[in-house]
Parts: sequence; C-alpha cells; structure tokens
Amino acid sequence: MARQTGRRFNVFSLAFLDVMSCGFGAVVLVFLIINHRIDDEARDVDRDLLSESRLLDYQILTGEKDLVDLQTLVEDARKRVADANRQLLAKIADRDRHREELEELDAKTAAERESVEDLTSDVEDREQDVKRLQEEEQRLAGTRLLEVKGEGDRQYLTGLYVGGRHILIALDASASMLDETIVQVIRRRNMSRERQLNAPKWERARKTVRWLAAQTPLDSNFQILLYGDEARFLLPETGWIPATDMGILDEALDTLDDTVPAGGTNLEGLFDVVGAMRPLPDNVFLVTDGLPTRSNRKPRSSTVDGRQRVRLFTDAIRLWPAGVPVNVIMFPMEGDWQASAAYWILAANSGGTYMSPSRDWP
Repeated sequence: MARQTGRRFNVFSLAFLDVMSCGFGAVVLVFLIINHRIDDEARDVDRDLLSESRLLDYQILTGEKDLVDLQTLVEDARKRVADANRQLLAKIADRDRHREELEELDAKTAAERESVEDLTSDVEDREQDVKRLQEEEQRLAGTRLLEVKGEGDRQYLTGLYVGGRHILIALDASASMLDETIVQVIRRRNMSRERQLNAPKWERARKTVRWLAAQTPLDSNFQILLYGDEARFLLPETGWIPATDMGILDEALDTLDDTVPAGGTNLEGLFDVVGAMRPLPDNVFLVTDGLPTRSNRKPRSSTVDGRQRVRLFTDAIRLWPAGVPVNVIMFPMEGDWQASAAYWILAANSGGTYMSPSRDWP
C-alpha cells in the first residue's frame, strides 16, 4: 500500500504561476503591439503638424519682418508730416510778415504821396512869394538905405561889417539845415539827393555864404568851414586863402553847391578847429540854425533835450579863442527857442553882431 504524502494543494503552485506568467506575457505582447501602432500613427500625424508648424513659423517671421518695415515706413511718414507741418507754419508766418510789410509800404507810400503833394503846394506858394517880392523890390528900387550886391541885388541894411585881414565863414551843415521844422527835416532827409540840395533853407544858407564871400575885401584872406558831426574845411587847403584867388573861391562855392547837409551839430568840434588856426581869424561869420546836438565825446543817447543842448553850447563857448569876434546869422529852427538868446549873448560878448534875416535875404 502506497505511502501517502502529507502535501497539500496550493493555488500558487508552479503550474499556476506558469499560467499567470503566460497570461501576463500575452498582455504585454498585446500592449506592445497596440503601442507600436499608436507611435506609427503619431509619427504620421507629427509630420503634418510639423510641416504646418514650420509654415506658420515662417509666416510669423515674415510677418514680423513686414511689421517692422511697416512701422519704419509709418515713422518716416510721421516725420515727413511733421516736417511738412513745420514748413507750412513757417510759410504762413512768412506770408503774414510779408502782408504786414506790404501794408506798411502802402501806408508809407500814401504818406510820401501826401508829402509830395504838400511839398508841391509849398513850392508853388514860395514861387508866388518870390514873384511878389521881386515885384515889390522893383517898385521900391532906389529907396533903401544901403545897397549890398552879392548873389542877386538884395538891398538891405544888415549892420554886418565884412572886414579884417583873416575872415572865416563857418556854415552849419547838419541835417537840420534841410528845413525849418523837425517834421519837414525828417521828410527831406528821406528824399533824393537832388531834392535835399534844392531845399529852400539850405539854398538860403549857401546864398548867404556867397554873399559874405562877395563882400570880402580884396586885400584880405578867407577860409570856409563846414561843421556837422565834425568840422572840415570846404577845400583841401587848411590855411588862409587870398581873396584875390578867385579860382579857389569859385571851386569852394561849387563844392558847397554839391554838399548835402547831414548828421548832428558839433559846435565844440568847430571851435577846436578855429582855435587851432594860425593866425587866428579876426572876423568870424557863423551861419547856423540852433544849439548843438552833440560834442566831441561819444554820445550816450541818440536824442538830446533842450537842457542838454544848452549844456553842450556852454561847454563849447569855453573853447572860443579870446579876442575873436563872432557874427551870428541865425536861421531859427522850430522849437529851439533858447538858441537865439544864446547866440546873441555869444555875439555880444565877443564883439560881433547878431542877425536873423528874412526869408528872402540875401
């Protein structure tokens, strides 16, 4: 009788493990087969997506580059627009400025036209006055106390004694000699050279110099000085000229006829030149229209008032050489009321004479 063993049955015996291992291996094999197919499908899908992704990347890069170019173009366009706006504003400003200048020129032209009309009327009035005076002179010919012959036959008793060994004629050639009022002086100063030379007041001044030169004794010597901003001899000769030298006298008067008054009135400069002459003049004829407006010193301001002009005159007469008489011929300037008194005192203190002639003298 066979001997029975004591082994008991166990589900986890070797045969069961074998079965489980085979089953697990089948599962793994199935999994591997299924996963491989998924990888293949994923690879196929990834190739399409990769192509699309690369296309999109290329399009993005191209778009970004185009965007940068477009931004650059936009910025350039903005700059051009800004420049165009600035140019437009500048042209508008220039247009407005030119328009204002045109309006000013129109106003100035109208003012000058009125000035020309006024001057034309004034010339006509003066021509009538001259004609009337000529008729009056002819009517009264031979009834005056003293006949004085110079530039024309003007017969007046002046009280001036044109004598001496050395006779000096000093003529104020400043801009104020263009007319008798400040307004007319400013207007004439902007006129042509010919109109300034023909200014009535300046013509009277030149005729006065001619009259004085005509009265100079033949045995004397003469000299003519012009003074404005500075004093200068009418001719290059700075010494005394014999009165018998008619050629030099005619040359001096011709030069005077071509001289236009300009600048300020520097009486101090004139007296400096007179004091330096050797020998000193023994008779001086000063043709002027008012107090000085400047001195040898550089002016601090472009304008002077009446008090400053009196001070300039007082400073100037301190330089006048003692013993030299001054004969003043005054053509009064409007508004310069202190001038007549100041020059009258100068003439009286120096032993000379003072006169303010009528408009038709000499």
